[in-house]
Amino acid sequence: MRAFPVVLSSGVRYWTVVDDELAVVHDVDRFLRELRLARGRAESTTKAYAEGLVLFLRWCERTGRDWRTAAEEMGSFMLWLRWTPGHGGGQVVVPGPGVKPVRGDGRINKVLTAVRGFLSHAVVNKAAPAWVLEQIYELADDRDLPLAAQSESGRMRYRLAARHRLQEPEVAIDRASDEEVVAMFRACRSARDRLIMLLLSRVGLRPGQVAGLHRCDLHLLVDSHALGCDVEGPHLHVIRRQNINGAWSKSRKPWVMPVDFLVVQAADQYALERHEILGEAGSDFLLVNLFRPPYGHPVTAEAIGELCEALSRRAGLGRRVGPRMCRHAMASNVVDAGGTLDEVQALLGQKSPESPRPYLHPARARLRAAIQRVPSPRELNEAGPR
Repeated sequence: MRAFPVVLSSGVRYWTVVDDELAVVHDVDRFLRELRLARGRAESTTKAYAEGLVLFLRWCERTGRDWRTAAEEMGSFMLWLRWTPGHGGGQVVVPGPGVKPVRGDGRINKVLTAVRGFLSHAVVNKAAPAWVLEQIYELADDRDLPLAAQSESGRMRYRLAARHRLQEPEVAIDRASDEEVVAMFRACRSARDRLIMLLLSRVGLRPGQVAGLHRCDLHLLVDSHALGCDVEGPHLHVIRRQNINGAWSKSRKPWVMPVDFLVVQAADQYALERHEILGEAGSDFLLVNLFRPPYGHPVTAEAIGELCEALSRRAGLGRRVGPRMCRHAMASNVVDAGGTLDEVQALLGQKSPESPRPYLHPARARLRAAIQRVPSPRELNEAGPR
């Protein structure tokens, strides 16, 4: 039993599950294909779900359970996930003091999310009995949600809450400091890599959005009417596409992102570098392989993450500064410069006004200035009537 990539005749890619005879597991394939085509989820999402469902089906197979009814013993599955290697070669880890689990809480929760989605889909399509839903979900209301998430009518709403979920410790995503970004920028060895760093830290794009940019998405002229675009000033268009490199924009709707002179200058330098190496060759993707084969092929989102890791090491930062930290830095810098939350929301391409809040990490100097603006009790007394 293993996850397996599929390319449809339309060019759409997704992941499915095949058994030991390389036969597709029909019910799982139906769920994963619908997840990709009907719900518009990323290829990487179907890969993560397929890998999680492989573990679930492998547990059912090894313990003699039918996956259609195994939901009533999800607690045993969670225990199996924590202490049993997924592949047949490893031995079961014996729990005890100082023994490290095979999988952490976060990984187990991701597997459970995939299993719940699959079993719910099976119930809807009559492949599993309806009582399975009672085993994986419990009925809850919205009274424990923040006021902003509760019903505007004041009436209580009901929702399904997952029965089996581990409490994960909160991991704060720190912002990259301006000094770290500058050090990584200086550590770049090509115009292409400098442009990537600016697209991450100055524009705030995700790795999948950076890798998915096409040359036609960049409108760097002051007047773009000649390109058939009514947006004024230099900007780029972020568009969700089915890309051959697997790059994927998380945002369903396209949006326009203004860029400054630094990005324009970096793009011009990269265009010259690319032409000197490839000439007119290469794909229509903006960012392509220049220094190792396959030359001219688009870079991947994974390669952008690897670049950030290499730049962090090369710059001697002492920690890994990833693409998400660069995105957080961009959002925080906009606010530190006087930007409002709705502006950050639009620039990040997010739907909800509350979505940008986890991305904001105010500069310490701004926090200190905020405290210093608050008058002391002595000042209040001196200003009052005597």
